[in-house]
Amino acid sequence: MVGVMRALAGRGMIMLVVTHEMGFTREVSDQVVFLDGGELLVETSSPEAFFQQPGTERAGKFLTRYTI
Repeated sequence: MVGVMRALAGRGMIMLVVTHEMGFTREVSDQVVFLDGGELLVETSSPEAFFQQPGTERAGKFLTRYTI
């Protein structure tokens, strides 16, 4: 699946992927948006920035529970 996503991205396709799988998020994301109850809490320019500094207490708690 990751290979297909990368091939499509290489052709200029933009994708929105919703997941709780943080390993997958790290592997395929160019940008991370964190929603809680439909409310935008964090938007970053890179996955590295999000995982290093989640930006909100709620995002940090989520990462503590769900990051592999």
